[in-house]
Amino acid sequence: MAPQRALDHGWIAAHVPHHGSMCLLDAVVEWDADSASCRATSHRDARNPLRLGDRLGVACGVEYAAQAMAVHGALCAAHAAPRAGMLVSARAVRWHVERLDDIADDLLVHVVRLHGDDTALHYAFSVRAGTRALLDGQAMVLCAPDQPRAAKAPAP
Repeated sequence: MAPQRALDHGWIAAHVPHHGSMCLLDAVVEWDADSASCRATSHRDARNPLRLGDRLGVACGVEYAAQAMAVHGALCAAHAAPRAGMLVSARAVRWHVERLDDIADDLLVHVVRLHGDDTALHYAFSVRAGTRALLDGQAMVLCAPDQPRAAKAPAP
């Protein structure tokens, strides 16, 4: 499948569980069946809900990656409702900076699905600003089981 492009913040907010100021991504820059790249500027916003005092630590980049994973799941679900998921582990995470709020460039958050099935997904992720690496690692997402459907009442 050829990479798809250009979905805005409104599309993201309508398709992921993160709402209001907690929806950190501005746009999907590119995506395909195995990966997605998203752009974010919210790391520079003094009202970013992940800030502690006057700073946004680099560890918050894992949340940016988790949201990009949710975006990728929504994109791959096509016309079906995406299944809920929960980030259960982050591994081999490497910080290359101490904080994100002092990064002048937009963030580019890239996720690649390494493998997965109906119960769990394993992604590699990286967060960059221009050519500068900020953090990278891997994450595991557990998928919520399909919700049981309510039984239809018998006809009277």
